[in-house]
Amino acid sequence: MSTTQPYVPRAAERQRTQSRMRLDKRSQLRIWWREIDRVLLTLVLLLMAIGAVAVAAASPASARRLSTAAYRLDDLYFYWLHMRWQFLAVATMLGISMLSRNLARRGAIVLGAAMLVALFLVPFIGVEVNGARRWLNLGMNFQPSEFLKPAFAVTLAWILSWRVRDPNLPVIPIVTGLLVLVGVLLMAQPDFGSTILYVGTWAVLVVLSGIDMRRVGILAGCAMGAMFSAYLLYDNARHRIDAFLGGGSAFDQVDLARRTLLAGGWTGSGLWLGTRKLSLPEAHTDYIFSVIGEEFGLLMCGLITLLYLAIIARVLVRLLEEDDLFTVLATSGLVALIGGQAFINILVNLQLFPSKGMTLPLVSYGGSSTIALCLTVGLLLALTRRNPYLTRDGFDWLDALPKREGAKGRAKGEKA
Repeated sequence: MSTTQPYVPRAAERQRTQSRMRLDKRSQLRIWWREIDRVLLTLVLLLMAIGAVAVAAASPASARRLSTAAYRLDDLYFYWLHMRWQFLAVATMLGISMLSRNLARRGAIVLGAAMLVALFLVPFIGVEVNGARRWLNLGMNFQPSEFLKPAFAVTLAWILSWRVRDPNLPVIPIVTGLLVLVGVLLMAQPDFGSTILYVGTWAVLVVLSGIDMRRVGILAGCAMGAMFSAYLLYDNARHRIDAFLGGGSAFDQVDLARRTLLAGGWTGSGLWLGTRKLSLPEAHTDYIFSVIGEEFGLLMCGLITLLYLAIIARVLVRLLEEDDLFTVLATSGLVALIGGQAFINILVNLQLFPSKGMTLPLVSYGGSSTIALCLTVGLLLALTRRNPYLTRDGFDWLDALPKREGAKGRAKGEKA
């Protein structure tokens, strides 16, 4: 019996091609691992691991509140859902982090355009939950404003970086107009908390772009006027602010959150041993920081706060050696989103800020919001990738200007 293999045309060439592709993939992974900010990645994964345990602690409280006589949710219902979402979110984060800087920028801009269209559709075909219409149902509910956040920061950074090519371009009016458009669409839902976060991100990017401080003061005054108008015209925001300023009552959500947070003392009552969390609404999302305080103690709350500060500091330190204006602005905007949302959530739980319905980034339970936050981190990792063998001098605004403009700037500085 013959054992001769059948002849396959160009079999050897195909094998060589497949071998080269395998080697290319391995080399790309090695390059990615060499260039990625492994410290930032470790901090994010550690925060997500703490979040998984925190959702396990908060899941029974939310599951029991949502259970009915006809249908009872398992105590760990939200925990198992959260673990599935976390798996998809981590995969998304790692996949985005492997993109080149140009691909990450282009992808974020395309995503921003798509989510802006989705925001236009939300008031008409959106799903209403708790009196707010913020979600679209495309087989599953997702919140366009969550995915727009990282795209918004990257798009604004891209527009503001046009000044490097031509300092006379009206980039500030363009990004301000984009902010107004997004703010109007968000208030139509209504979503006052996210609007504040978008305004804060816009302010960070505009200041870092080198705008004259007098114009910053004018824009800040306009922003304060817009917020005062929202207080007058937006009933929900007015009621929450009035309740916050008036001290509220023992049955207010924020007051319950503060009491739950302090109930565990420094070391906490232990996993699943907390009792105050059972009366806390949205224990697995908006008020998970209070559940952590009750069951794991104020020391754990302090550790989580330090982790957020470490993430912000790590990104800023990474930017000290960056020589590209777009990267400086985009990365600053992305980390401002994460830090700003965490800051607001923690202050709400401490009864130092009106309730905003905002989750704790990378810790709270979430579906599309968890994926959107990991997409934000993935963009951060992609934009901060750097060859460790290349040295950089850091960003210099005058050097980034066109030669003629740079020469004028230096001449003015010498005369002064």
